[in-house]
Amino acid sequence: MKNEKQKTEDLKVSVIVPVYNGEKHLEQCMDSITGQTLREIEIICVDDGSADRSLEILERYAKKDERVRVICQKNAGAGAARNTGLAQAEGEYLSFLDADDFFEQDMLERAYRKAKEQNAQILVFGSDQYREDLGEFHQVSWTIRKQALPPYRPMNYQTFTENVFKVFVGWTWDKLFERAFVQKYHLKFQEQRTSNDLLFVFTAIVLAERIETEEKILAHQRRGNPESLSNTREQSWQCFYKALTAFRENLVRYGLYYELEQDFINYALHFSLWNLNTIQGEKKKELYKMLKKRWFRELGITGHKKEYFYDKTEYEQYRKMIRFL
Repeated sequence: MKNEKQKTEDLKVSVIVPVYNGEKHLEQCMDSITGQTLREIEIICVDDGSADRSLEILERYAKKDERVRVICQKNAGAGAARNTGLAQAEGEYLSFLDADDFFEQDMLERAYRKAKEQNAQILVFGSDQYREDLGEFHQVSWTIRKQALPPYRPMNYQTFTENVFKVFVGWTWDKLFERAFVQKYHLKFQEQRTSNDLLFVFTAIVLAERIETEEKILAHQRRGNPESLSNTREQSWQCFYKALTAFRENLVRYGLYYELEQDFINYALHFSLWNLNTIQGEKKKELYKMLKKRWFRELGITGHKKEYFYDKTEYEQYRKMIRFL
């Protein structure tokens, strides 16, 4: 029997899973994690005040697999749940997975091996979408923009050939993060309902000296689930703006804003319009008004000529919106 010190030293990956009322898909998710071919992992499940059978399911897994740890907290959102798990993690690398997604059995083994080979602080792997409403897998090549990556290693944001903030997506579940790197910069998640991982991911990307990719599809993001946060963003329609402003503060703090200002402003326009174009319900009108009257200006988008913007279609939508202030 290994002592506690040996166990900690042997941990290759800490898997952190925030769970909130996820009973419908939780067993498939947990099976795909506990069944990973990489065995030297810990699985930290943070139940975020679920009102369904999620906690019961998690406790059942914890009883049959000693690598599973369950932490309970009052409902505070996925960002807070990830921070709770992060504070307890002891693995060499960190994996933040969502409870309604599922994963290839060799996901962590492949990602960890590639990260170790390149001494990577961030490893980004391939993923696709599982359309639950259609029962189909859909390719999503835009999660890793291969054409923007250099042919040599190590790579970092300075070696990207496109907008730094569109080379990878600002979510965590298709990435491994070196824990020592995360600790060095005290990276944390925003404790808000949605867009809570953008600050963590993009801050990590601009600070990392060594980024690597594993192109094989290893994770399957569930889409078409009416209960997911991405389908109820009208309840937290301001979160994306708070994420962008918090991230800009980090760029300023680390002396990177002057260098990355144009990329940031272009991404801010992209993300603002994406939120506007995809949100449902009455809040769409309110978001439209806020962007037009205040947020475009506050994000630094206002006052630039057409040539400043990379995506002319996005620019034209923005121009039409602000034409009559």
